[in-house]
Amino acid sequence: MKKSFKLIILSGVVVMTSCVSKKKYVALEQELQDTRSTLQKTAVEKDELEDKFAKIEARVADYNAKINSLKEEGDTKMVMVDDIAAISNNSKEKMREVLTKVDPNKLQQAKTLKDSMNLAVSHNLKSSLDDSLKEDEDISINIDNTVVMISISDKMLFKTGSYRVSNKANDILQKLAGVINSEPSIEVMVEGHTDPRTISNAVVQDNWDLSVKRATSIVRKLQKDYSVAPEKLIASGRSSYKPLVENNSEENMAINRRTKIVLLPNMDKFFALLTASN
Repeated sequence: MKKSFKLIILSGVVVMTSCVSKKKYVALEQELQDTRSTLQKTAVEKDELEDKFAKIEARVADYNAKINSLKEEGDTKMVMVDDIAAISNNSKEKMREVLTKVDPNKLQQAKTLKDSMNLAVSHNLKSSLDDSLKEDEDISINIDNTVVMISISDKMLFKTGSYRVSNKANDILQKLAGVINSEPSIEVMVEGHTDPRTISNAVVQDNWDLSVKRATSIVRKLQKDYSVAPEKLIASGRSSYKPLVENNSEENMAINRRTKIVLLPNMDKFFALLTASN
């Protein structure tokens, strides 16, 4: 009886020990799986981090290359002037030299770099013309949003009521043709403007007709006499419907009779060309 009782107790201990060992085994098995899963996740994250790091290294290398390139370019590096145009430091230096020759009273009125640039370009363009053609009211030059707008009074280009280009226009048109031909990508729009007085004769139907004929006359001369590529040129007319001032006097109507030449150039080449001959 005692012997049988001992066997029963011993069997119970064995069963309990077996149960405990199985639970530990299951727990260890789960822990192993969790560890493997964590290790796999860490390996993926490691690969992702290495990929990100490689991309960052590549970006840093690219930035360094650009910085080195800027240093190497030095004075030829293009810089913005009041967000209106890109010119190099060399041209900025030339611009400063030109401004020393500008009327001090005009220079005093220049409040921004844009104003100074307009003054310098206007001075150089006008200085290339005959003395009789340098009056301020005859040529107006403005640079805005990388566009050069040159307004020329009709007395410099045409006889009253006519669309035939006068000989007085040769100097300014030759200079402009040099600028246009210097840059393959440049486009030029020639825009005719009249005063409101009605004109009608055998060759000119009305002011629309006159303004367009004047523009096409300038375009033809640029093409035939100064070898400007015709695909760069645009001819247009605005008649009297875009006046600069009210047409309430002879003086004001003279201001409104004009031809506007709009250039979309490489500003650095434009300025460098104008400074080359001065």
